[in-house]
Amino acid sequence: MASAETGLAETHNDQAAPPLAAAGEPGGWDERARVSGPSPAVALFFFDVVLLALTWLGARLAFTALMPAAVLVGLAYPAALLGGLYALGLYRRDMMLETRKALARLPLAVGFGAALAAASMVALAIFAPASVPRDQVVAFTIALGSGVISGTLARLVFYALRRRGLFRRRVLIVGAGRRAWDLVWMLGKEGRGVHYEIAFAHDPVFGEVDPRLADGATGPIMAARGQGLLLAARRFAAEQIIVAPDERRGMDLDTLLACKIAGFPVKQYLDVVEKEIRRIDLKRIELGWLLYADGFQFGLVTRVLKRALDLGVSVVFLLAFTPFLLAAAIAIKLDDGGPIFYRQERVTRNGRVFRIMKLRTMRLDAESEGAVWAAEKDSRITRIGAFLRRTRIDEMPQIFNVLIGDMSLVGPRPERPAFVAMLAEQLPLYHERHVVKAGLTGWAQINYPYGASIDDARSKLSYDLYYVKNFNILFDFLIIAQTLRVVLWPGGVR
Repeated sequence: MASAETGLAETHNDQAAPPLAAAGEPGGWDERARVSGPSPAVALFFFDVVLLALTWLGARLAFTALMPAAVLVGLAYPAALLGGLYALGLYRRDMMLETRKALARLPLAVGFGAALAAASMVALAIFAPASVPRDQVVAFTIALGSGVISGTLARLVFYALRRRGLFRRRVLIVGAGRRAWDLVWMLGKEGRGVHYEIAFAHDPVFGEVDPRLADGATGPIMAARGQGLLLAARRFAAEQIIVAPDERRGMDLDTLLACKIAGFPVKQYLDVVEKEIRRIDLKRIELGWLLYADGFQFGLVTRVLKRALDLGVSVVFLLAFTPFLLAAAIAIKLDDGGPIFYRQERVTRNGRVFRIMKLRTMRLDAESEGAVWAAEKDSRITRIGAFLRRTRIDEMPQIFNVLIGDMSLVGPRPERPAFVAMLAEQLPLYHERHVVKAGLTGWAQINYPYGASIDDARSKLSYDLYYVKNFNILFDFLIIAQTLRVVLWPGGVR
């Protein structure tokens, strides 16, 4: 019972598929053992931890006279470095594929760790003044050196192993129609793996073969009738079978069960999109799948922890960013003499309307003709407003909305009531994003550029629904950490 056939994948129906690994070398079919490789992000994190530990311990042995208190300073740095690597997106797919770009960002992560280590040194000097300053400096230098060396080596090792095909994933897709094409396109653009080897098992009862897959360039197409599916899975040494036919009424469930019993994991299309792409595919959403799938759990303990996180982090942010807010307020006043703050009605949890607070970035007459979405190079934005938007400083007053309980630190970005009513009429499940409080940042914000159209709203909704479905405190921490990347590289901000 799929909903309307408009959605995520329609924007790429006429595009070529992103490059995927050829299925098998050279002919595609082989009898290699079916071995699932490690997750690329997990493997890279493992390399970082191991190499960082080895370089730190090696340097530590060279300075055995360091006092224990100074050693703690050095240990604070590796932890901060790993956090910086994650916050700056160095475990994301694009950074794992672009080694040079990752190495260019590495110094920022090193600096992030250095700032925390320096803060540890100051705290140590205050609370343990008897410690030897020289020891602190040596520990700080060791930590910096180990971070630079290990971070670079980890990415070079990962690059070499990736070039040798260690992180390739072999996937057999049941069906070769439009749904299969959509899946291939999304895996190539946003999948968790860095390389996929694709093959298809198709039967005429599944519908027509998509013309973009018919030439076999994306992957070979084998017959799925009878035992053909199990034979194809064995010959291809598939790590996973994904059921994605356009028409499922002719599906042979006995054959799929035989594949599962033979040791081949069998997954539904929607499950794979959620796990691998980390969003909900609105184009082919099925309410039955959404109903019986795990998720949408909002227990009392989780809500209490989330509120505690909101209050604690908001107070810290407010103290840290007060000087920037004061400077921005003065700049706005000097720019055109108008009001500093801008208040606007937005929608939060359960459809409740509240007044959001932001620094004013537009002219006083910006909406004299009614509510309008922001556009690229919007002429209504003031000179200082363009800078405030690019750096996200204009969003900081929303901390007050978080403190009083209208918003949360993490959640779907709040929309205006007029836009909510319009979008709810055109997008399925739009109101479901309001089962949690609106957020200062969110899963859509760190994964999708700023959007100002129905198609953009649809794509962002796919991420918002994923967040609502998989909501937990750890997820909030990870989103908050990656918001740093969006602030430093604000692609798509208007």
